Amino acid sequence: MVRLESLKKSNQFKKALKERKVHTESFSIFAAKNFFKPKCKSNLLISFVMKKKIGNAVKRNKIRRKLKAIVQKLLKKKGAINKDYTYIVFGKSNAYTQKQDLLLALMEKSFSKLNK
Repeated sequence: MVRLESLKKSNQFKKALKERKVHTESFSIFAAKNFFKPKCKSNLLISFVMKKKIGNAVKRNKIRRKLKAIVQKLLKKKGAINKDYTYIVFGKSNAYTQKQDLLLALMEKSFSKLNK
């Protein structure tokens, strides 16, 4: 099973934010070739970030949980997400009201753009 491993250090975030990016109305995804190795070879390096402007902690955590669940679903589909990349997902307040099926389709399209 693939586990999600998040970035820890500031310089890791800075490197990932400089390369590829895709923006939608519900989230933004930044990607960079893996510049450091995950703890386990099968892990996916991905971080979910929410700004405080979005709302209170309950709203931010709900968006984060929703986006994590979508990424877990996409990992079960072969070829949907490339594990050779490090990802940062910025959630937006629009994701709070969106249906999960719509977000799933949007995220799948976004990851396919990044993996080209």
